[in-house]
Amino acid sequence: MDDYYKLQQQLLVTTCVFSGIIFVSVIFAYSWHIALNYLLGACTGVVYLRMLSKRVAQLGRQGSRNLGSGRLAIVAALILVASQWSQLEILPVFLGFLTYKAALIGYTIWSAIPPD
Repeated sequence: MDDYYKLQQQLLVTTCVFSGIIFVSVIFAYSWHIALNYLLGACTGVVYLRMLSKRVAQLGRQGSRNLGSGRLAIVAALILVASQWSQLEILPVFLGFLTYKAALIGYTIWSAIPPD
């Protein structure tokens, strides 16, 4: 389990680093408004990833097959709030949420390349 906890920590750090880099890039490319919308989605993605990793750790210990939908409710609520609140933009919020996926892909590619 120690290896899993190290992996979990590395993925969270990678997601936060990707989110920070993209957040700063969006500030310069678009505006603070769009960047803050992106940051809201990215923070939700980090919470989602954390909840997912805790659930995977429980699966390993308990052997339970019940996956639950609490994580899905967070995503649905985020998109619902973004669509109903006039100050939020749906696309930056959603793309911010998906940043954790980009971090997972980046981490996978980085760890697959053997060190010289």
